[in-house]
Amino acid sequence: MLRSKKKKNQKLLTKPRQLITVSDAKSMISEQFKTVRTNIMFAMPKQGLKTILVTSSIPGEGKSTNAANLSVVFAQEGKRVLLVDADMRKPMLHNIFNIINLFGLSSILERKCQYDEVLQETSVEGLFIITSGPIPSNPAELLLSTTMDRFLEEVNQKFDLIIFDGPPLLPVADAQILSNKCDGSLLIVSAGVVEKEEVRKAKTLLTASKANIIGVVLNKYRMPKSQYYYQ
Repeated sequence: MLRSKKKKNQKLLTKPRQLITVSDAKSMISEQFKTVRTNIMFAMPKQGLKTILVTSSIPGEGKSTNAANLSVVFAQEGKRVLLVDADMRKPMLHNIFNIINLFGLSSILERKCQYDEVLQETSVEGLFIITSGPIPSNPAELLLSTTMDRFLEEVNQKFDLIIFDGPPLLPVADAQILSNKCDGSLLIVSAGVVEKEEVRKAKTLLTASKANIIGVVLNKYRMPKSQYYYQ
């Protein structure tokens, strides 16, 4: 029965959407993602970062698109990367990659599947994805479970880097829980969308959960044309 689940869940369209790092790898935006990749690598040069949470203060700041593109540039560097949609309330990654979301993280945490039964390859070499799975009634409790800890231990042994696309911080507690379990947290801040006070509150929540904040990505910022080159 689980084998049939795996086959159904691995139907993959070949052209991902919203991935500038795939469609135009030499664009200025793609280069900026590579710069973020480099900064992440230098954030903890001695310890190394194995698990990274990508989150935001509020919905609509572009965290999922950023998580997806960052995963691509890390895979393009030759790493074996796992991208996990840990937003089990309003998942987006299956839409970005045009893949089926019948089973995923919630299926693992509810002990209905093993991780390798819901693991999906993408059209990017070295990049694998686990979608959110069916929306559960208790996402926060699932993330707090020992099953989540075992999942992290298992994928840590199989991949060079695991990137979690988590929910926004202010509406729910899920991202706080994830930030405590991950080696580093990356906060996406969308210009013209989020208020400064909301960003301050998000930082306070991350600090309270003892998160290692490795940086902030300013998203949707319009640069003057005179500054396009080498910026």
